[in-house]
Amino acid sequence: MEQCVWRRHVSDQLKQRDRVQRQAFEELIHQYTRLLEKSDLQAVLSERYQADKYELQRGHEGGSDGSLQQEVSLMRIRHQEELTELHKKRGELAQNVIELNNQIQQKDKLIQSNEAKMLQYQQQISGLEGDCRDLRGLLQDLERANQTLKDEYDALQITFCALEEKLRKTSEDNQELVSRWMAEKSQEANKLNAENEKDTRRRQAKLQKELADAAKEPLPIDPDDDIEVLAEEAGKGGGETSPSRALSRTPSKKTSQPPPGGLMDSISNIFGRRAHPYSSSPEGSEAPSGVCAEVRVPTTAIHVFDAHDGEVNAVSFSPGSRLLATGGMDRKVKLWEVVSGRCEPKGSLTGSNAGITSIEFDSAGSFLLAASNDFASRLWTVEDSRLRHTLTGHSGKVLSARFLLDNTRIVSGSYDRTLKLWDLRSKVCMKTVFAGSSCNDIVCTEQCVMSGHFDKKVRFWDIRAESMVQELQLQGRVTSLDLNHDRTELLSCSRDDLLTIIDLRTVSVRHTLSAQGFKCGADWTRVTFSPDGCYVAGGSADGALYIWNVLTGKVERTLDRSHSSAINSVSWSPSGAYVVSVEKSSKAILWSDM
Repeated sequence: MEQCVWRRHVSDQLKQRDRVQRQAFEELIHQYTRLLEKSDLQAVLSERYQADKYELQRGHEGGSDGSLQQEVSLMRIRHQEELTELHKKRGELAQNVIELNNQIQQKDKLIQSNEAKMLQYQQQISGLEGDCRDLRGLLQDLERANQTLKDEYDALQITFCALEEKLRKTSEDNQELVSRWMAEKSQEANKLNAENEKDTRRRQAKLQKELADAAKEPLPIDPDDDIEVLAEEAGKGGGETSPSRALSRTPSKKTSQPPPGGLMDSISNIFGRRAHPYSSSPEGSEAPSGVCAEVRVPTTAIHVFDAHDGEVNAVSFSPGSRLLATGGMDRKVKLWEVVSGRCEPKGSLTGSNAGITSIEFDSAGSFLLAASNDFASRLWTVEDSRLRHTLTGHSGKVLSARFLLDNTRIVSGSYDRTLKLWDLRSKVCMKTVFAGSSCNDIVCTEQCVMSGHFDKKVRFWDIRAESMVQELQLQGRVTSLDLNHDRTELLSCSRDDLLTIIDLRTVSVRHTLSAQGFKCGADWTRVTFSPDGCYVAGGSADGALYIWNVLTGKVERTLDRSHSSAINSVSWSPSGAYVVSVEKSSKAILWSDM
């Protein structure tokens, strides 16, 4: 648009110059045309005069020479005057031409000067446009920084409000508990005093009865007994009977009394350990299998089935390897029972308003946690397929949610660049941490949460300190995290088509796994360790399943020609017997070496 404007301007200037110069030369051209006409007229007159001369010469051969010469002289004078006038006009026109040429040169110089100025102005415009672009880029950077600061401020404000509310509730609970404890303590003290007084009165009455019975009982006299000494002592005592002596002769019927425990029991009831709200019943849970005895590397697809109506994003085995859960874009979590190498449908968990992004069983297999694209995480009981809790608070898609080891708290990571810690007993968000980048996956140890992010970093968070301990920079966007069975190694998958094994004791890269043809298909592609930590399984964008040997770092096996689209997630059963993979279409495949 700007180029068209200056071109139009140049064209207008040239047209204006043409009009100005043409007006200056129009008079000159007119005079020159008249001069040419007069010159032609002079030639015509000259020829005509020459013809007249010959005719006069022929007609007046006998006439007087004086009159002829006079007429010729007059004609010559008249012609000379006309010629002089023409020369004068020619000189004036030549002068006009010179002046106009000078004006043309001046105009040309002015045009050159204007063109130089235009070039300079265009250069200045180009420079100003570059400065404008730089300023726009700087403005966008400042707007992004401002948005980041605003998001961080919002997160901090949310954290502050949550902490303030938590402090208020804690203070109220503490005050209530102290009041109850003081009341219970006063009641228990009154009960204890009453029991002590009653026991004292009972013991005194019993002692008095025993003394009275002992005093009435006749004692046989044995020669060996020291009666005289007893009599002397009794006489010295002024006739009083010694309780200790009487009791030594009469067997005591008193039993030992246990120490009063009412007060301690009441304090224990108030502050003691509560029953776990999410402890699993024997009927609703399956026994975890622990570390498997032997991991079998799969070789064959033993069951191919349609898991969902559309894309399947997540898959996970239960701790006992009996159940399999899948989550898809149809907003459902489906449960499958693995029986004789086949996955039989067992139930469907509903309640989500958008596609499922992540699923996980608790350590007992009684509860199932799922994250979804509707900014929420949900908890179901496996036995009755009932929705128990819906945890909302994120402002973006929740891409991952995991149980902590105590199963009473969970951690969720979202596209809104925050991590949230939830308490399942109070059903509230305990902490919100601003991570600075979209969180794609989470894994947890006892006191540490590890998160993989869009900015190619793995971050380590201390739950107790509520802060980031360390971060590790990788070469691509992190899509998946997984821990081996003894929680000493961390597996990550990234969009640079590399799998990285990180030693958690030194927080350094131990191995980097790759394969010819392996390509990470999405920002949420999940890979997994085998139960013994000796193998790694991951799916590629071309539908092939790759198995790596952790010790050698080489591909152990490649399984292809079964999936028709990119593999989104892979799960290895805790028993080590099965591997299941799900793809972007509706298909899921159960693999084994059978």
